[in-house]
Amino acid sequence: MKKEQSIACYITHDGDKEWLMQQLADGNIFGFPIPLSKLRGEVFSTKTLQYFIDEELRHGHYEIPAGVQNTLNLSSSGEQRKALLSYIVAGNPDYIIVENVFDSLDKDARQSLLSSLDQLADDVLLIQIFSRKDELLPFVETIYIIEGNAISATLKNDEFAARPVVDPADIFNGAIPPPIKMYEPQAGSLVKMTDVDVAFNDRVVLRKICWEINPGEFWQLIGPNGSGKSTLLSLITGNSPKGYGQDLVLFGKKKGTGETVWEIKAKIGYFTPTMTQQFERQDSIEQMVISGFFDSVGLYIYPSDLQMQLAREWLKLIGMYQDKRQPFRMFPEGKQRMILIARAMVKHPPLLILDEPTAGLDDEMAALFTALVNKIAKECNTAILYVSHKEEPGLSPAKIFELIPTQNGSIGQIAK
Repeated sequence: MKKEQSIACYITHDGDKEWLMQQLADGNIFGFPIPLSKLRGEVFSTKTLQYFIDEELRHGHYEIPAGVQNTLNLSSSGEQRKALLSYIVAGNPDYIIVENVFDSLDKDARQSLLSSLDQLADDVLLIQIFSRKDELLPFVETIYIIEGNAISATLKNDEFAARPVVDPADIFNGAIPPPIKMYEPQAGSLVKMTDVDVAFNDRVVLRKICWEINPGEFWQLIGPNGSGKSTLLSLITGNSPKGYGQDLVLFGKKKGTGETVWEIKAKIGYFTPTMTQQFERQDSIEQMVISGFFDSVGLYIYPSDLQMQLAREWLKLIGMYQDKRQPFRMFPEGKQRMILIARAMVKHPPLLILDEPTAGLDDEMAALFTALVNKIAKECNTAILYVSHKEEPGLSPAKIFELIPTQNGSIGQIAK
């Protein structure tokens, strides 16, 4: 009976999530026989998961055993979500709100979690909040479309499936703004790994990795949860000490021959969705983009006229020039991410790393984001490393590097 009562809320990029959560609690417009405020519920979301990970890191409080060494922090995304769901179910809630539940999960982990939710829905009321059409739980029959602080439509699942897909063609018509200065041409590859091995506490994570990234190339890095993608990225960004003593060359210098991590980071533009949480100040989006010249969180140096001009050209390109004086924090997540891409690209770094960049975005914003990445790849000499489990429609990387787990660590290969 509970499975028939389950509903889903498709929230667009301008949907007011706080309003939605209040409406769910009141239960006045969703047809619940009893308002959720009178029931005991839990929220299964990335935010909930991050809370328990922070408890581990900051306070040594390991409440949810999972995966590697019974810790959430060291476990893969799939292991984390499986452990969180088991923890929530053990509390016997009356309902569970599941929000963007498949973010950052590979195909097998998605299918495993879907099977668990399908069985759970026989006994517990599930309320799905999601932003991508292909992530609708198949047993849900009623979908509410949330735009702003209102329900714009109520659809059955077949009607929802027939909704048109956003086409971002020709949305970014202007040219990519030029760099303020040219980086010294890189002789040879930006990144070169030869037989690189990484192990933690005798557990081999990466084995005999051979990979080369050259200027201007567009790569996608793929591999299942726990295959070592984050470990591989930490080698490239200089964050991991595991690069020392390896045949690893970053921007023309072998790791451990006198380079500093800051010299490496100065040549990398980096983006991950969690970055939006780092900017709590009331900086305008113009100041945000300008700060990319200085790699600072906030703007503390008065910019030159040329820096201001180029920042404004980037805002024009992404269609936000008219809002240049508005605070970054007032914009929805999707627009914040495009602003941060402009911030990362304003200095035209030799390498741009995008780590799960469309996680949590709705279909429209994901399509716009993908179109912007394709444009950067086409018009700039910046190499792009795009990391994602999800196959984004329209994304056009030239090459794919795949991590393949084995019993003795993941090996790498260029996908055919």
